[in-house]
Amino acid sequence: MTDDAKPLNVLFLCTGNSARSIIAEAIMNREGRGRFRAFSAGSHPRGQVNANAIVLLRGLHYDVSTMRSKSWDEFAAPDAPRLDFVFTVCDDAAAEVCPIWPGQPMTAHWGMPDPAAAIGSPAEIALAFADAYRMLNNRIDVFMNLPLAALDRLSLQRRLDEIGQRREAAQKA
Repeated sequence: MTDDAKPLNVLFLCTGNSARSIIAEAIMNREGRGRFRAFSAGSHPRGQVNANAIVLLRGLHYDVSTMRSKSWDEFAAPDAPRLDFVFTVCDDAAAEVCPIWPGQPMTAHWGMPDPAAAIGSPAEIALAFADAYRMLNNRIDVFMNLPLAALDRLSLQRRLDEIGQRREAAQKA
C-alpha cells in the first residue's frame, strides 16, 4: 500500500480532543514503533488535555510533555502532514462534516464511551479512563497487525470498519 520506510500518518478525531483521541495518539506513537505516526485533533477542541487522561498516561510511562488539545483544521491545511488514515473515536465527531483531508486517507469510525463524561468516585472515573485505554489499545493493536500491503482498498476498508464494531466485554455489561 505504501513505502515501508515511511511511517503511515494516522489522525484520531474526537469533538473535544481531550481524552480518547489523545490516548489513542499516545498508544499508536509508542506501539507503532516508527511504522506509524499518530496525531489527534477535535472539531471543537477543549483547549486542554483532560487531567485524568494525563494521570493515566503518566502512570503507564507515556511522555505527555507534547500533548495538547488542537483543532482538526491544523490537519486540513496545505502544509499539514499527508494523512493515510483518519479514525473518529466519538460519535459526535463521526456525525460532523469533516474537512477535506489532503491525500484522501482511509477513514473509519471507532466510537466508544467518553471517559471524560464519567461521573462517580475518583476510582470510578479512573476505571472509565482505564477502560477507554484498554479498548483503544486493543483496536490499535488489531489495526497495526493488519497485512496492509496485502489488502486492496475495499478489503482494508471492511477490516477498518470491523475494528470499530468490536464490542469489548466492558461495553456489553
